[in-house]
Amino acid sequence: MKTRNKLITGLSLTVGAIAGTALLNKYIKMTAVARNLLSDTHPKSFKWRLGNIHYTKTGTGKPLLLIHDLNHTSSGAEWEPLIPMLKEEYTIYTIDLLGCGRSEKPNLTYTNFLYVQLISDFIKSEIGRRTNIIATGGSASLVTMACAYNPDLFDQIMFINPESFNSCSQIPGKRAKIYKFILDAPVIGTLLYNIASSRDIIDRNFKEHYFYNPYEARLIYIDKYFESAHLGISPKAIYSSITCNYTKCNISRALEKINNSIYILGGGAKNGINEIINEYTLCNPSIESSIIAATKHLPQLEKTAEVSNIIKMFFN
Repeated sequence: MKTRNKLITGLSLTVGAIAGTALLNKYIKMTAVARNLLSDTHPKSFKWRLGNIHYTKTGTGKPLLLIHDLNHTSSGAEWEPLIPMLKEEYTIYTIDLLGCGRSEKPNLTYTNFLYVQLISDFIKSEIGRRTNIIATGGSASLVTMACAYNPDLFDQIMFINPESFNSCSQIPGKRAKIYKFILDAPVIGTLLYNIASSRDIIDRNFKEHYFYNPYEARLIYIDKYFESAHLGISPKAIYSSITCNYTKCNISRALEKINNSIYILGGGAKNGINEIINEYTLCNPSIESSIIAATKHLPQLEKTAEVSNIIKMFFN
């Protein structure tokens, strides 16, 4: 009898803990998206086969596609300060990648090739001609592979702080598969995701990794990234795929054969950026590059005017 009572008590506590955690997860999501900071007065949607893709279009001139960093907190908001400086000379498209920002976030495993297909299909369907393109961080590998597969869709390419070849080449290991299994769990996985994408973590990333001057990391940027991380049906799916290396791909051979003009823009204070630029230029000697001093991972937010001038110089 005592054993039975202990079992019932244990089960009750377990069910209560699960229910409490589920309510906490729901509360975090509701508070993260309550301010609706990423709302768009004129939203556009590309109806792709795996989910609707949110994008914006503004300006006049040759098309320029801006692709945010491949990160569970990122979205097209990464480019908002830059657009007014460029829209008089370019027709600017920003895209929220599948699983990110305001685009749909289906519960699936995201891969490099999935995004290669998405970028290529978006250009064919929504732009309809060769386009210049800028990609940040992890998205540089997506553009590299997309250009290697469909070179006729791309004109000039700029990478802002791309990942190293070693980082791009990581593959899922046994531990990664176990971790992804845990992250995919409906309650505990969501709790782990909410911890990893908390506002405090995003604030720390901005002040330690994204910006050289932490005082330039405006609260509105942090709030938008926080909201982006919690929008959609399954925002944790992209996080688990990235964390467990399912979005990685060895890009060195693809980069070697690309004939398009490529420019790398680095943050002067970003760890390892000079070594990354060197390995890219050794792989493809035609690559040009420059450094923006006193910036880290997101110079387009920290020194927008300087980035704008370099973009105009390169694409003109």
